[in-house]
Amino acid sequence: MKLDEGEISVKKITVTMLVMLLTIAMLSACASKGNDGKGEEAPSKGSTNAGTEKIYIPIISKGFQHQFWQAVKAGAEKAAKEFNVEITFEGPETESQVDKQIEMLQAALDKKPSALGFAALDSQASIPLLQKAKDAGIPVIAFDSGVDSDIPLATASTDNLAAAALAADKMAELIGGEGEIGMIVHDQTSVTGANRRDGFKKQIEDKYPNIKIVDIQYGGGDHLKSTDLAKAIIQAHPNVKGFFGANEGSAIGVINAVTELKKEGQIVVVGFDSGKQQIDAIKSGKMAGAITQNPVGIGYETVKAAVQAIRGEKVEPTIDTGFYWYDKSNIDSDEIKAVIYE
Repeated sequence: MKLDEGEISVKKITVTMLVMLLTIAMLSACASKGNDGKGEEAPSKGSTNAGTEKIYIPIISKGFQHQFWQAVKAGAEKAAKEFNVEITFEGPETESQVDKQIEMLQAALDKKPSALGFAALDSQASIPLLQKAKDAGIPVIAFDSGVDSDIPLATASTDNLAAAALAADKMAELIGGEGEIGMIVHDQTSVTGANRRDGFKKQIEDKYPNIKIVDIQYGGGDHLKSTDLAKAIIQAHPNVKGFFGANEGSAIGVINAVTELKKEGQIVVVGFDSGKQQIDAIKSGKMAGAITQNPVGIGYETVKAAVQAIRGEKVEPTIDTGFYWYDKSNIDSDEIKAVIYE
């Protein structure tokens, strides 16, 4: 039967439409599978089921500017290599930027990591976000400075109360058990700041009745601000015999104040942490001595505990990474060289 031109045209249109519909259906099927071709969204880098992807653990510190944090970072990287995991290490520009650190914490959680290492600048401000991490099944390991919560499975840190008490004993010995002293502390919101302040203060008040703490100021770990605060204390209390600087920036600030006011040899300076400027000050006699932590060990133990938590292994809730007193007499010993950093 011969078809007229109208019937032929309709059939051509029908075939064309069928081909188009078939093509669209095939493209839709491919798109629904995603890049992996399994019909599922590819897992995030932090997921533990991410195939060949490494486990991802962000490490958020209290800062980045001091050599202490660089040493913590080195320890974390050592553990990451050993346990074959991926880490990032970051912190705010200064240790007074609580809001900036909270932003970093939120950004880290948005990446859906397998675990999280966190050193809190404020022991309470971070709790809501850490609760979100817990609710999402992300293990939290605190380091250096804990939080006022049982959310972290473990805290890798120095026993700051005991370490500061040792610094107080050394101060008392160096000033002959009597006189006026001042304190420059990095902050009063973090656990480390509060514990170092309280450990030093309590030891002086309990054991040394003839020593008077005339003032405690908070410099945010910034050596310039700490310098100004220490100078103000010296000018207000001209008989001050000693100063305790509770972290690297605080101690450097005190050294600078004593130097600028030409009080070397008149004021005993006891510090906390290490770094090139403190090491040089001890070797030159400007600083009597300091407490050093084990920052490499802190970083290493943080990542190790995070990996254990991801694997479902038991994690000790308190990981004491130790502390040491160092001064001119032992600064070159193998034991101290292993825990101080420049």
